Amino acid sequence: MSTHTIGERHWRVWGLLAVGLAVCVALFLNGPITQDQDYHRFADARGMFGLPNFWNVVSNAPFLVFGLWGVFALLRDAKQRAPRRRTYLTFFIGSALVAFGSAYYHADPGDATLAWDRLPMTIAFMAFFAAIIDRHVRSGFAARGLLPLLLIGVASVIWWRVSGDLRVYLLVQFLPILTIPLILLAFPVRSAGTRWIWAVLGVYVLAKILEVYDAQLYSALGMSGHALKHLAAALGVYAMLRAVRAEVSATGSPLR
Repeated sequence: MSTHTIGERHWRVWGLLAVGLAVCVALFLNGPITQDQDYHRFADARGMFGLPNFWNVVSNAPFLVFGLWGVFALLRDAKQRAPRRRTYLTFFIGSALVAFGSAYYHADPGDATLAWDRLPMTIAFMAFFAAIIDRHVRSGFAARGLLPLLLIGVASVIWWRVSGDLRVYLLVQFLPILTIPLILLAFPVRSAGTRWIWAVLGVYVLAKILEVYDAQLYSALGMSGHALKHLAAALGVYAMLRAVRAEVSATGSPLR
């Protein structure tokens, strides 16, 4: 690698850090952000088989399916070694746990149950972020960076419950989504897995749009936008499984 290339990479890293810092400063200058209680009011509150908010609860099942699929696929594969293997496992475990946390929350929506929904999501978000940094920016980052990122994610939910301030949690959820596209563009990796990572980001955006149009989609389709959001977000877990499969296949590993 030439000196110019090394210098160029350094500038790109500093650029990403500057973007992250700017987002942090803008968010914290905004002042404390509290949880809007209207968030807990979903368009489809129908109960079935004695289960409140039935469709918002059961639509979380694909998280469990795809999360466990990813876990078992990696456990079967001996050639996808640590440290990134641990990071992928953490992502899929967190995704599988989302099924339980989100179902628990939607069965009885409120701030107390929402915390159990958000905890596994932070695990998945931070593991995904660590894997992307390791894959594109600095190989070996996951070995040192995964645990601190996970601790920050969990702490963000605890801080919200203690202080009522959502700002740290919002950073944990949205800063990776804002910076990962920049990472993919600034530090490209020529691999079939890269397009699946873009697919992960795409279905995440789709999921947020479906969430915003919860009531409108329920009126038009009879299925709420929030339930559809769960299905779309779970497809992101499947897309990540395909990304890992493509990466491992490139090394000749038998992941299936």
